[in-house]
Amino acid sequence: MRFVAALTLLVCVACSTPPREITAPAPNAAQATADSAFVTALRAQLENVTQAGAFSGAVLVVRDGRTLFEGAYGLADRERGIPNTPRTQFRVGSMYKMVTAVAALQIVQAGTLRLDAPLGTYLPDYPNADVASKVTPHHLLTHTGGTGDIFGPQFTANRMELRTTSDYLRLYGTRGLQFAPGTQYAYSNYGFVLLGALIERLGGKSYDDHVAARVLAPTGMTATGTAPEDSLMPERSVGYMRQGPSGALVSNAPTLPYRGTAAGGAYSTVGDFARFAVAVRERRLLDSAHTTLLLTGKVAVGQSGTQYAYGFTDRVVGGRRFVGHSGGAAGMNGDLAFEPNGGYVVVVLSNFDPPAATQVAGFILGRLPATAR
Repeated sequence: MRFVAALTLLVCVACSTPPREITAPAPNAAQATADSAFVTALRAQLENVTQAGAFSGAVLVVRDGRTLFEGAYGLADRERGIPNTPRTQFRVGSMYKMVTAVAALQIVQAGTLRLDAPLGTYLPDYPNADVASKVTPHHLLTHTGGTGDIFGPQFTANRMELRTTSDYLRLYGTRGLQFAPGTQYAYSNYGFVLLGALIERLGGKSYDDHVAARVLAPTGMTATGTAPEDSLMPERSVGYMRQGPSGALVSNAPTLPYRGTAAGGAYSTVGDFARFAVAVRERRLLDSAHTTLLLTGKVAVGQSGTQYAYGFTDRVVGGRRFVGHSGGAAGMNGDLAFEPNGGYVVVVLSNFDPPAATQVAGFILGRLPATAR
């Protein structure tokens, strides 16, 4: 679907306010030439995929505190003709698992939570004794607990009644294990809901309040959260999914949960997630030892060489090590990838189905200008 007339380009090269980080010196002539070629190629790619109806969203590429590229494309609200901007709040899906993992590791760092302790140590009233006695926070953080997913017929039937972490535990808490914990990797959204329950029990407040105080506020993520879908939020985009043989774009509202959870579904901006990446790698959310523990790969994911750490993936692209996480569901897709010890931060968010954002992120990661580091 072509909508050239609706295309909005808001591209800024090396001019926006970067996330808090020591800004690198201005690039030399060779670096500036390479940067310019990269920006030209990326701009052309984004214009092409937007005109082809394959992308709608925002993109931010930062290197050592200097914005290399920032752009917004397509429409946040097609019915009202509202364009996406770098300030648009997109639903980020499972990217929010990174926030949950940081909150969990903060409790580990405080000595309140042990990664190898059975779940029942902290949730003694958990309904399924097998899960309570065999699954640990380490298993939950690495998707090796055998705890299964939350999406399917049960979720669809109870979508609007699932409003709190406790609601999810009541619906899924009697369910048994899919396999012996620690024996394999199987992506588990319910495992991260259980991490949310641990955060609530040990933090003494709701997951959302705990994360807002301990992760979002210290990071400066002022445009990020899990406010219910019926909340009035002028900057939050409408998600659009393809439907039917014609691939018509329709709102994803009928598929959305009441609000986001510890497993995902929050909303954010490209700038907020860039700030998050910088706060993680500057050790402002966790000390050095626990940051390393958070980001170091522990379980192989497929055959690509990617490993899953604690709520983050750990991989090498083009000779550079990147950590981060993607997220995707009907009408939403996003990706964060950053070098853990300084260098590039890449954030792509979209209000289209996957792989709208992940394909753009892949294009970027495969073409980042070489640097002297």
